[in-house]
Amino acid sequence: MPIETLILKIQTLATQRLQQVEDFVDFLKAREEDRAIVYATATLSTDAFHAVWDNPDDAEYDRL
Repeated sequence: MPIETLILKIQTLATQRLQQVEDFVDFLKAREEDRAIVYATATLSTDAFHAVWDNPDDAEYDRL
């Protein structure tokens, strides 16, 4: 959907609905930021946990 179509739809809403639209957009942005933080944290922790995940004792459990 082109952004212009979305803007036109928003412009037809009653004024009192605009706050709901803004709140929803803020919610979507926050959720996207949270996912980015979780992904970055997981990526950064991979090296830290490498020794824990890849060792001879752990390999026994991997074979189960």
